[in-house]
Amino acid sequence: MADLGGLGGMVHLRIPGDSRPLHLAVTGGLPREFAQQWGTLGWQDETAPIRALRDSALVWLPTTDTQARALPAGTGIAAVPLLAAEGSSLGVLSVVTVSGAPSVTQRDLLEALARWVCERLAHPAPTTGSLNPAWWNAEHLAGPRLQQAREAVRVGTWDQNLRTGDVVYDETTMAILGIDPETFDGRVDTVVGLVHPDDLPRVVAAVDRAIRQRGEYAAEYRLCRSDGSVVWIEARAQVVLGEDGEPAHFVGTVWDTTQKRAALDSVGHSLLHMSDGFLTVDADWRIEFVNLHAERLLGPSQQLFGRVLWDVPGTEVPGLEDRCRQAAATGAPTGFDVQWPTNRRWYHLRLVPSPDGVTVFLTDVTETRLADEQRAAAQRAAARRTTHIGRLNAALADAVTVSDVVDTVAERVLPLVGATGLFVQLVDGESLRVAGSAGYSQEFLDNFPKRMSVSDHTPVSDAVRHGAPQYLRSRREFRDRYPEVAGLAFSGGKNAWAFLPLIVSGRPVGCLVISFSRPRRFSEEDRALLTALSGLIAQALERARLYDAEHTRSQELQRGLLPLVLPSLPAVTAAAHYVPATEGLEVGGDWYDVIPLSAERVALVIGDVMGHGLSEAATMGRLRTAVHTLVGLELPPDELFSHLNDLVSDLGDDFYATCLYAVYDPATQICTVVRAGHPPPALLHPDGTVHFPQLPQNPPLGAATPPFETVELTVPEGSLIVLYTDGLVESAARDIDSGMAHLAKTLTDAQMPNGRALGATTADRDADARRLDQLCTALISALVPAKEQTSDDTAVLVARTHPLAAGNVASWELPEDPIAAGQARDYVRHQLTEWHLDDLTWTTELIASELVGNVIRHARGPVQLRLIRSRSLICEVTDGSLTTPHIRRALETDEGNRGLQLIAALTQRWGTRHLSNGKCIWTEQLLP
Repeated sequence: MADLGGLGGMVHLRIPGDSRPLHLAVTGGLPREFAQQWGTLGWQDETAPIRALRDSALVWLPTTDTQARALPAGTGIAAVPLLAAEGSSLGVLSVVTVSGAPSVTQRDLLEALARWVCERLAHPAPTTGSLNPAWWNAEHLAGPRLQQAREAVRVGTWDQNLRTGDVVYDETTMAILGIDPETFDGRVDTVVGLVHPDDLPRVVAAVDRAIRQRGEYAAEYRLCRSDGSVVWIEARAQVVLGEDGEPAHFVGTVWDTTQKRAALDSVGHSLLHMSDGFLTVDADWRIEFVNLHAERLLGPSQQLFGRVLWDVPGTEVPGLEDRCRQAAATGAPTGFDVQWPTNRRWYHLRLVPSPDGVTVFLTDVTETRLADEQRAAAQRAAARRTTHIGRLNAALADAVTVSDVVDTVAERVLPLVGATGLFVQLVDGESLRVAGSAGYSQEFLDNFPKRMSVSDHTPVSDAVRHGAPQYLRSRREFRDRYPEVAGLAFSGGKNAWAFLPLIVSGRPVGCLVISFSRPRRFSEEDRALLTALSGLIAQALERARLYDAEHTRSQELQRGLLPLVLPSLPAVTAAAHYVPATEGLEVGGDWYDVIPLSAERVALVIGDVMGHGLSEAATMGRLRTAVHTLVGLELPPDELFSHLNDLVSDLGDDFYATCLYAVYDPATQICTVVRAGHPPPALLHPDGTVHFPQLPQNPPLGAATPPFETVELTVPEGSLIVLYTDGLVESAARDIDSGMAHLAKTLTDAQMPNGRALGATTADRDADARRLDQLCTALISALVPAKEQTSDDTAVLVARTHPLAAGNVASWELPEDPIAAGQARDYVRHQLTEWHLDDLTWTTELIASELVGNVIRHARGPVQLRLIRSRSLICEVTDGSLTTPHIRRALETDEGNRGLQLIAALTQRWGTRHLSNGKCIWTEQLLP
């Protein structure tokens, strides 16, 4: 158009067998109202394109008044037919001129251009197999087997009448083409109108060739569905001749190849416009991909796919096969120079073997072949670039989180392109948020907005919205294009920027900003490299983004299932750590708990649900809740395990759990322990020795048969009780005995302070809790190295015991006689006077008298009264009866049934504890 001084241009393609043979495929520079007049042209039209088609020669005609309404006066149309080598017409190329008929030079230009265009359009998609005319009727494929195969791969069938233009599609074909069966008019013109304009020329050429040769038709092209979506389809067919021996029908198949093309295009788009030739071959040296530069040497890509590299016509390079095979045999990248037979130019072929084939780079070295130093430098640069990209690929594969990806890009990409700054912003709804940076001062980062709208006029927003890189070579160019944000950008100290959209599956997920300390001109090679790198980084960031979201959800779930804070209790000071497995979701079935009991006793629990994942975590949460419920009933440890065993058994045969339950009594310094399939606890004595007590090994919960055996251990004051799951002491590289020995040595080497020497103040307890937390960290670090991959979770719970002072516990034996109530009041009065708790004397006397009176009236001996002074005043009455008292609603006429109501009103809380030979009723009152 420019060489002819034209206003615009258009291309019509010929549809064989159509009553209106020319269909408008593409326009440029023409007003919409003018172009609409040229949509389809019939044989009877006296227009320049139809005249050129009929005469097979260049035609110029002035535009009519009707045609020129949207154009200046004096315009005309020069039309030249697109003639294939065998004489058939593919269409017409037209130019709207304003200076009269074209000159001889301009005519020669148009005709030469038409010949060049025909060479590019006249090659249909390659046929990869041979189709027999009656293949669909083959006996071994007939019937249900053929139908099942079609449904499995979604292959549609179709039949086109070449003489009438009617076409019949099956349901699968309708679905693939996105056609509504109820509104489809059965005309092939309707479907041809859906073919993407860029693909229409070669589809038409393939159809025309198949009809002329009475042979096979094969094409892969894009289809623009009526719902707005664009899909890739592949169609194959065979010409069926009529009784007159002339082509009568097309019968064939069609299937959707969108996913295959998307997988190829995600990489091919970045490599297609590289300045060097680039192609890949499989292990059998068959061509899989070529970019535009390589096509200029080898021919159209559709004729190359599936062919052996050295069998392509025009590539008869001496020794090419031997050199390629030798390079592949070495397994290392190599290169050599060859003279191409078609243009006699020298090219350097660099072959990079991979497990799946070989990548070939073709670099034109004709002008520099004699400059050995320059060529060597170029080779070294290409090798370094390939190595850098290879290392970047490996590093990105190892990067797990978004932060890891940003660090990897800063380390690998910035030196590769000579950049000094990096910014990563991710799409979050309608805004962009900063995900990471490198090479900027903290002051700049503090002033930079953490979020910005995608609709703002900034280079980042424009790159994301349009899906196209934005290159700003200098501050001047930045200020001219984006004056509103130039000041903020300049404060970062950079002078050139590349804003690269991060696109995954056609969807923008963010923007990568690479900045330079000096102004920079971005060459085509720079842009191709940056575009390719942005594709790799986008995939890594999306993967890391999903991992971060899953990791956050897993952590929130695990935090919700485990205790947020361990309680601060007089009897123990405790700390715990949980470490998830490094394989799979960071959530599992290991758990621990510290539960206060009556009489200042403490339950220490740790368990492990077999397996790792969400299901095991849910089971763990149910078990922990069940333990809390059963502990509230003050059940003995063996009876509590019987209920837990029933719960796990009800979950199914695939659920098992190990558990260890220990109850420490600070009044007696006795720890009652029961375990089910769990490793024994470790006791670190005040003298620094470590002991693993011998405990009965009950089977895991869900596989055990009650009763469960319990053991009572005497724990010296200041000892450490260490509970843990098998993930701490057992792994694929270490058996449990070696792990327990390592645990004992680590505890001995920890040199924890003697518990007896610790004070009883809150500050002392807090300091001890911090030391125990550090001990948990040391145990995890020593026995579960941070970089060791493990499929098992690990939990560890450490508790230091603190017995009650002898002066804070008082107990008395009482007779089984009504006088016992009076004696109980006397004992309470004297003891509380000694403890200076006179304010609680009257209430405690009433409580003790009521409890003892109930024992004398409803239970049996022996009867014992015990007072404990701790965070609260605890009053206990023990008897030899197993009956449990319950609060009952007393009627107005009842003389009894009000004792426990009175107890509940006078105390902070009260309850019943079952003993081996009776029960204990206890109460707690707040100290004044």
